Amino acid sequence: MAQSKSTGLLNISLIIYIVIVLVYGALYFFAPQVLVTAQGGDPVASGWLRWAGGVLIALGVGSIMVYRNPLKQDPFVVTITLGCLLAGLALLYALLFELTGKTWFTALPMIILLILTVLLWFGRKQAKDILWQKEM
Repeated sequence: MAQSKSTGLLNISLIIYIVIVLVYGALYFFAPQVLVTAQGGDPVASGWLRWAGGVLIALGVGSIMVYRNPLKQDPFVVTITLGCLLAGLALLYALLFELTGKTWFTALPMIILLILTVLLWFGRKQAKDILWQKEM
């Protein structure tokens, strides 16, 4: 019971993260031109987007494993939190200085990623006893 209470925010954050990366990952991996068209951009070589889809799918699978057993998984949680922060900041930069295409297509994931960064960070702090558990 103590474990589920201390990992509550982390679990919610991980579920949100899992859904986002698996959806984006599947789209980038299987149908990258759909996202390019939705953004209003010119067609690009799909290989440049498919590999990112594979990475996102792998991060989603890893996050499912952490969700199921968070014991000593702090390095992974830090990695995905940092990934959300950097991706959110990259989208903010693109929104401010390099915007092409539809604004909402950049702004919405930027907002979601930056909020998710905060949720993961505080969830990590709340679950520190499980994520950072020392050897007995």
